[in-house]
Amino acid sequence: MGGESTTRTAPRSGGTSTGPVGSRTGQRLSGLAVALGVVLFLGGFAWGAVIYRPYTVPTSSMSPTIGVGDRVLAQRVDGSEVRRGDVVVFNDTSWVTGSAVVKRVVAVGGDTVSCCTNGKLTVNGKQIDEGYLKGGAVEDKKIPTVKVPKGRLFLLGDEREGSLDSSAHLSDAAQGTVPASTVTARVDAIAWPMKGMLERPTGFKTLGPLSQPGPLGIILTMIVAGAVLVFAGGAYGPIAKRTGARRSRARTEPVGAR
Repeated sequence: MGGESTTRTAPRSGGTSTGPVGSRTGQRLSGLAVALGVVLFLGGFAWGAVIYRPYTVPTSSMSPTIGVGDRVLAQRVDGSEVRRGDVVVFNDTSWVTGSAVVKRVVAVGGDTVSCCTNGKLTVNGKQIDEGYLKGGAVEDKKIPTVKVPKGRLFLLGDEREGSLDSSAHLSDAAQGTVPASTVTARVDAIAWPMKGMLERPTGFKTLGPLSQPGPLGIILTMIVAGAVLVFAGGAYGPIAKRTGARRSRARTEPVGAR
């Protein structure tokens, strides 16, 4: 016989068939991953749009916590949900007209606030350790004893020297306090530059419960997980096609001359 080259083809198994884009099970799982990813991705954005509002802080009155021009994400809340230490967005027409203001709540209705004792803010007779000031001096911020009426808030900027806050309105009939009903949102995080979640104001713990962070962390996890699933599910087809081609070449191999 002449020397002729033949090839041997591996027998097909009786299991699930493998086509150019992978097994049917793989294709179904890929489609499921993409569908779930789209739901998580779009659901996270939709939930965030309902719960949060973006604001740009135009002044340095909340420095060093929030810098001038920083873009913050604030959770929509009712004024009754506000706690000591919260950074809030409010609009009180007795202070400014048509512009949202960002300040920190240092006292709520029923509290007695003054400044300063040993360089510290005093609320209900307790000196408050304001770690968010990052060592900023508060000795020059003179606040006589103020009894905050029910349903009102006393607010200060973290930059105590130049902030036009409650201390700048002490001569008003309400002694610088603002109605809790003017609060529209509570700042959770600084989105740009990406400084992340605000630090928890632990110095107020001895006076009562603090606010809990909003669902921003869960929302971001949903968006990231959704993007990963969409990418992974979409990449399955090309990867399976390339892997299948390699397997086909490996199954058909020359036996040699007879």
